[in-house]
Amino acid sequence: MQSGTLPARQTEAVDSEPVGVGPWPGAVPDDPRLDPELLVQGDRRNVVDRYRYWSVEAIVADLDRHRHPFHVAIENFAHDLNIGTVVRTANAFLAAEVHIVGRRRWNRRGAMVTDRYQHIRYHPDADALAQWADRAQLPVVAIDNLPGAVALETAVLPRECVLLFGQEGGGLSESARSSASVVCSIAQYGSTRSINVGVASGIAMHAWIRQHAER
Repeated sequence: MQSGTLPARQTEAVDSEPVGVGPWPGAVPDDPRLDPELLVQGDRRNVVDRYRYWSVEAIVADLDRHRHPFHVAIENFAHDLNIGTVVRTANAFLAAEVHIVGRRRWNRRGAMVTDRYQHIRYHPDADALAQWADRAQLPVVAIDNLPGAVALETAVLPRECVLLFGQEGGGLSESARSSASVVCSIAQYGSTRSINVGVASGIAMHAWIRQHAER
């Protein structure tokens, strides 16, 4: 069956092959975390096994108990197609929130429905993000290959912080640069000037994970 023929809550299958589990076998357990429709229809979502049959609300509530204290922010002034990847990666590394700076509309296809489980906050511009981070007492760590940037490979990242990424192509705006406590660069060895911002976000988030996350 093609994913397009599945009910709305089942569209997280990444291809036409069956994924997940079928209807619950036997007597239905008395567990308020479980979704009655999924128990009857089966759970074909792209979720880890321990969340099978759980409602979205129950999954989010459980994730909230374990979220890491780093945030991810990305500028969105030209409908950046990489934002979905950033959201999906932030979900994988259990970021506290994803902050989208600029346009509220973004291409959700790359998120693969992970935006259901990830808290997302919007800011009209980099100044608004900086004001929010200041109130939250979170230093902003910008990621861009700029002159004078600190090498991410050797940088000590704050445990509580905002990892800020610029628009694909143009990089960080001037306002975003000025709001950052530090700018970190990712070492590159090839011919291109920059790497995809979705990839860069994954590298930076994993650098945080290596330094601060419990194994």
